[in-house]
Amino acid sequence: MISLVLLVPIIFCIIMFFAKNKILNNVFINIYALLHLSVGLGYFIKPMQFANNQYFELNSSNIIFYLILSVIFLAVAIYNNGYSKNLNFSDKKIMHYATMLLIFVVSMTGGILSNNLGLAWIFIEGTTLASAYLIYFNKTKHSIEAAWKYVFICSIGIALAFVGIILLTVAEGSLNSLNYADLINNAQSFNHFWLNVSFVFILFGLGTKMGLAPVHFWLPDAHSEAPSPISALLSATLLNCAFLVILNVYKVILAANCYAYARIVLLVMGFLSLFVAAVFLYHTTNYKRMLAYSSIENMGILAIATALGGIAYYALIIHLIGHSLIKASYFLTSGNILELFETKKIKSVRGLIEIDKKTSWLWVASFLGICAFPPSMLFMSEFITIKAMLIQKHYILCILFLFLLTIILYAMAKVVIKMVFGQKSEEKFEIAEKNVSKITFSMYFPQVILLTLAFVLGIYLPEFLDIVIRNTIVG
Repeated sequence: MISLVLLVPIIFCIIMFFAKNKILNNVFINIYALLHLSVGLGYFIKPMQFANNQYFELNSSNIIFYLILSVIFLAVAIYNNGYSKNLNFSDKKIMHYATMLLIFVVSMTGGILSNNLGLAWIFIEGTTLASAYLIYFNKTKHSIEAAWKYVFICSIGIALAFVGIILLTVAEGSLNSLNYADLINNAQSFNHFWLNVSFVFILFGLGTKMGLAPVHFWLPDAHSEAPSPISALLSATLLNCAFLVILNVYKVILAANCYAYARIVLLVMGFLSLFVAAVFLYHTTNYKRMLAYSSIENMGILAIATALGGIAYYALIIHLIGHSLIKASYFLTSGNILELFETKKIKSVRGLIEIDKKTSWLWVASFLGICAFPPSMLFMSEFITIKAMLIQKHYILCILFLFLLTIILYAMAKVVIKMVFGQKSEEKFEIAEKNVSKITFSMYFPQVILLTLAFVLGIYLPEFLDIVIRNTIVG
């Protein structure tokens, strides 16, 4: 089954390369999205069939990450059915878009399923190569700059992570293995000094892909310039893939019982990410960049929860799920706004509710979800994270955490209210009215499903999902 999910998209890419047919592109993207999700659900029926591969494995540690990727990819595939109709490019260029989309997803899949740190590193590098073209897709001045910045910064990050892996092999002595299970089982015998140094390199290296400050610089540009379906994948799935690798290395640190230094670094980067998001969100003029800075904020929260440990581990997984569902909805909805107003400038988008009520309420609902208004899953996760801080008597950190989140809430609320209910600009209003017909059912439906999941799971967490989350923590 794992071989199937990794090989099928390659076959599809070869067929699309020769066919160069828009309809066939969408058909293959949708088929692979359904296959991807089916394999993930198949894990719960026969879990043993996913643990027999030497290099890839679907298990309790990565099943949540895999299912998040599956759900978001399916939502993006559905949205893309309507979105691709509005792309005024040649069949060849749209074929390149579809091909790189599949390669991007299969690279993330490989990174999640890899049970070997070295192999995961290779797939993470693969995501950079595949997504760089997608960021560059519109071939504007800003998209070219964003793609080059993305490749440059992430390549440096990948190089730093590689140095970290080398240092990890120094720490492990004679073990000579990068298999996660081997690393965790033998961690007690590792050299603590080299293990801590390797974690810093890996954290800073893969932190570039995760979007943690101070190595986040590519993220606002890339997310704002990429096509909206790609922005959704970048924010809701790619960042998770990098985080999973960091989390697996952190488990080795925990098993070696030398996590004090790693916790400090995670806390510093986590709070720095919140600070950067708060500062830039307050002054942002581009609504897609606003969502990108929100992603930096939420990655910071994941880093903080990881460092806190204890009950915060539970909050960590809930936050991961909630952020992915809501942020994907937010970016897809931003695609609707861009289709309507043909601009990313916040000041040019006013009176959205008068033009497209469905898009406007999806925009508001996504805002409420990402800012942790109940019953959003993020309310539960942030509440538990705050509780963990209080239990561990980190009172100053708790106050700082709440203060930064309040600034972020105010900054985003100000933008959303003006865009939806602000006084309309006649010039942009006329453009938007002409473009309403471009927004099809498939460009609303995925967001409704994603937000429904995020809000329902914030009220009621099914027992089986609770077990999966707890197994993810233990695993």
